[in-house]
Amino acid sequence: MAEGRDAPGARHHRRRASVIPLLALIACALAVYLLAHPRTASGIKVVLLTAPPVAGVMWLLVEVYKRPVTAVAVAAMFMVVLIALLGLVGHPRLPIWTKVIVFGTVPAAALAWLLVVTADDTLKDPGEDPCSMYYGGVGVSKAFPPQAYCRYEYGSTHNLATGAQFVFWVCFAISVALLSMGLWQVVRDPGTLVRQFRSGVSQSAR
Repeated sequence: MAEGRDAPGARHHRRRASVIPLLALIACALAVYLLAHPRTASGIKVVLLTAPPVAGVMWLLVEVYKRPVTAVAVAAMFMVVLIALLGLVGHPRLPIWTKVIVFGTVPAAALAWLLVVTADDTLKDPGEDPCSMYYGGVGVSKAFPPQAYCRYEYGSTHNLATGAQFVFWVCFAISVALLSMGLWQVVRDPGTLVRQFRSGVSQSAR
């Protein structure tokens, strides 16, 4: 009887699991089409390039690492970065290479940050995290400035993911410099944001 009652729920779960990859594939195909289409507004392209990885990081923070507050902070930071990116793309005087390089440094900084703050793996069972297995300490991590280390009973520490930390700070410094220019452009000329979403429409109307 229990098996009979559970069967409809199990079938529904299987159907849902099979539909999700299909929807994701359709969404990816639509995103690729919009990115490749010459009349798609540059603002829409920026959103399509940046939103999916940020959504993936937020999902990891909430579902895997159980850090909803950090996920909310990431979402708020993303909105600021998105505005700065749109301002940078619409800046009339900056060379094109400065507008392209930021699309590499921002995700690199985000990935390096994620590697650092999760390096201690404190969500694993006691004794299976890196600090317990290899260093005999307790794992500790900080969101910003990003840091992960093992803390020992007698007070000393052992830093983790130092390479990822270095990559984060290099990419972070470059990104902040460029995004500051983008934010200043938006403050100086708020119409920059509107133009980034109207450019594709105006082109199609010609």
